[in-house]
Amino acid sequence: MVTDPGHYRLLFENERVRVLEYRDRPGDRTHPHRHPDSVMYTLSAFDRRVSSGGRQAEVSLAAGEVRWVGAQEHTGENTGTTDTHTIFVELKEPRPPSAGPGAEVLGPQAASGGAG
Repeated sequence: MVTDPGHYRLLFENERVRVLEYRDRPGDRTHPHRHPDSVMYTLSAFDRRVSSGGRQAEVSLAAGEVRWVGAQEHTGENTGTTDTHTIFVELKEPRPPSAGPGAEVLGPQAASGGAG
């Protein structure tokens, strides 16, 4: 919300989580920014390029997908022909030691297990 306030809107916040709505248009780019561990729910289908430290990930998601986004710093670019519209649920609690040192994967990740 600090680096790109025109793209983010605060929907809810308390001491444990922050819920953000994100929107952009084809060709839009974000400034470098940081996300804590988050869950992302896509409200629209979109294509993006996520970049950090010389690495890039091409992301193509359908509407209605739910993805884990491990804590990371990156920039994003809408590389598709549709608007991006997502909801982020950012976790404020620290990562448990058993979760490892940080995100190895750039961008959103599919769930590794089945629905609970």
